[in-house]
Amino acid sequence: MKFEMTEYGFETETEFGKLEISSNEEKGFRPYQLMVSSIAACTGGVMRKILEKKRMPAQSINIEVKEVVRSQDDASRLEKIHFHITVQADGLTDEKMPKILELTDKNCSMYQSVADCIDIKKTYELVN
Repeated sequence: MKFEMTEYGFETETEFGKLEISSNEEKGFRPYQLMVSSIAACTGGVMRKILEKKRMPAQSINIEVKEVVRSQDDASRLEKIHFHITVQADGLTDEKMPKILELTDKNCSMYQSVADCIDIKKTYELVN
């Protein structure tokens, strides 16, 4: 990837189109939004694969970002993220879900990259 400076931030061309990144929400994605999105999408993708391997394929996985806490210092680093995951999968129960979440965290590269420096909370809801 190659990032080029623009009037409002940076941009890069991807195979899916132009990605514009800016500290101004009106001009592009904010960097912290991309970080949170990466962790959420990685979590969902890994969970989907785990459920398939356990013969409980997901009909749907929805991840809502309930809370993002950023530090009050100059860097405004991410301190806490709360994801609420809604899952529909045949055979998935409340008893099985803690192990699914544990395996998901263990195998999600984005989660593992930040687990020691961002408090990531995950809650879930199972739907039929």
